[in-house]
Amino acid sequence: MGAVFKTLENIEEIRIRVCQPIIILDGQNEYFFSMCPGHLTKDSQNAYNVTVSDISDMLVFISRYSLFAFEEEVRNGFITIEGGHRVGLSGQAVFNEGWMQTIRNISYLNIRVCHQKKECARRLIPYLYRYPNQEMSGIYNTLLISPPGKGKTTLLRDLIRMLSDGSREHAGLKVSVVDERSELAGCYRGVPQNDIGMRTDVLDGCPKSNGMMLVIRSMSPQVVAVDELGSKEDVQAVAYAIHCGCSILGSVHAQDLDEVKSKPALRELFEQEYFERYLVIGQKRTGERCYQLYDEEQQPVC
Repeated sequence: MGAVFKTLENIEEIRIRVCQPIIILDGQNEYFFSMCPGHLTKDSQNAYNVTVSDISDMLVFISRYSLFAFEEEVRNGFITIEGGHRVGLSGQAVFNEGWMQTIRNISYLNIRVCHQKKECARRLIPYLYRYPNQEMSGIYNTLLISPPGKGKTTLLRDLIRMLSDGSREHAGLKVSVVDERSELAGCYRGVPQNDIGMRTDVLDGCPKSNGMMLVIRSMSPQVVAVDELGSKEDVQAVAYAIHCGCSILGSVHAQDLDEVKSKPALRELFEQEYFERYLVIGQKRTGERCYQLYDEEQQPVC
């Protein structure tokens, strides 16, 4: 199995479903745990099927023998574990007066493997700065656009790190990350598991709309970074941050600019020209990422 796992160093997800095979995804291929212990296979007919007991044992291990201690995380549908990896949970939702209390009979797990790829934003970051010198630092309000699984969060994380640390050409900036789903910093017991820069503060597990306003009042950031904008409240918080003099570094799930504009909750972003740079992330057939950068009028920059 060790030789096989050497070829899977870019594992992105491990999907675990009751009565189904465990599926390991590396972005281009999928593998199954074989009936033969210690081996992987590409043949689902020879794969081991997960039992209820298997998932129960996994949850005990993931929660360090106290799932009750992660009650709030379970209510949100995921648990962040050491290393910044995130375990998504699904099963029977329990509601009370319209609010979800918890998830019972958890039967599906999605382990999102955290990969920090430093320097992946190196060739993009010069296009985000307003000024070429250290005396006047600042970035354009920038929105990353990408379908799921194309490296949007990984790129956003590296942009945060590079803006925070600065360079010989640009002074480091104070960055506040509102990490609603614990994906950017990957905090475990309050400590970021990812390198997000020396001048970065993290508000973990807080809804973006509330969190953006909170960090502006409490941390005086120059840049506010958020992942996966999507609601009307998120757009209102973006407007608030910009009016307070902060730059916004955000992201949204979409194929392209047209799809973002077609979403009613996000249309205001374009109508009010809140963002000055739009970075659309794509993927070539070889798996390599490709980028298109547009200005506030949706004209190509590079």
